[in-house]
Amino acid sequence: MHLIKKYVNRKLYDTTDKCYLTMDRLAELIKAGAEVSIIDNETGDDLTSTIVSQLLAREDSGTDKAVPSRVLMQMLRKGRGTLFGYGKKYVALWQSALTMSKDEIEKLVNSLIVDKEISESDGKNLKKEILGFANNLKSWIIENIDQRVSEALKVMNLSSKDQVNDLTKRVDALTRKVKELEKK
Repeated sequence: MHLIKKYVNRKLYDTTDKCYLTMDRLAELIKAGAEVSIIDNETGDDLTSTIVSQLLAREDSGTDKAVPSRVLMQMLRKGRGTLFGYGKKYVALWQSALTMSKDEIEKLVNSLIVDKEISESDGKNLKKEILGFANNLKSWIIENIDQRVSEALKVMNLSSKDQVNDLTKRVDALTRKVKELEKK
């Protein structure tokens, strides 16, 4: 864990490596997977989110950009709920890609059969194998997205849809019990 102190003069000091950092060097550390905590040297306030947001905003428009500025602005405009919207769009994008690949696989295997490069039974086996792989990949992607969304909700201290539904069911059950007790 790199503990970084931010001074009034805007300088950043890494207490772990005992050196001053530029914003670019800090970004490199974070991209390399280093855990970082940034505090105000005078007040002790945690500035990690603020500084990381500044780093995201500084990213140039290259292909390695972590979060596009339009996504950050959209999240600011619409609030934290946008995370769900982007997650759903991401899943839909992958599902479309996998569906398209199923159609392409079908065409490719059928053309191999028509051209007598493989037999019909080999074609069926090949389709089954490739589509099985695609389904496994699809499941893996969905699981990982669900896991990442859950982690993000936990970090932001938000409840998931399942947690809210569970809580609603419990409240409804308690309401019914209270009404029953009131009748007695």
